Amino acid sequence: MIRRLLPHPGLSAMLVVVWMLLVNELTFGALFLAIVFGLAVPLYTSRFWPDRPGLRFGHPLIGYVGIVLFDILIANFQVAWVILTRRNRDLRSQWLVIPLKLRSPEAITTLAGTISLTPGTVSSDISGCGRALLVHALDVADPEAEVARIKRRYEARLLKVFA
Repeated sequence: MIRRLLPHPGLSAMLVVVWMLLVNELTFGALFLAIVFGLAVPLYTSRFWPDRPGLRFGHPLIGYVGIVLFDILIANFQVAWVILTRRNRDLRSQWLVIPLKLRSPEAITTLAGTISLTPGTVSSDISGCGRALLVHALDVADPEAEVARIKRRYEARLLKVFA
């Protein structure tokens, strides 16, 4: 019964939180509307998600979010430093091909979004077979080390988050 009313509880919770952040005020009406959207949208869209991704809430997800937020903070300072201290011709921009162990479209999308959220890198494309991600990095001294860092910090954690 509960599974039918809440087919995607994580999506419901996220919608309520995002709605409340967008409204930017804590009122009964705003919370009521957030809950209505949080229940209605997953109910309406559940038929389009035949295979729900298995997510591990708790330690793996909290650890991943913590690492991503920390990396975003640090990358902001690194990119600012690069922009303020180097000229364009001194930048070592690179295209990186990241081979993927992730297979779920949701996990790959999360990895691509994480890379794009981190200043200095942007996900550009995924290979047709879904086994490699093309990423552009603003300033990279060692491309192989950067690929290994992305796989170690993000992909390895996402393999634990997406069961």
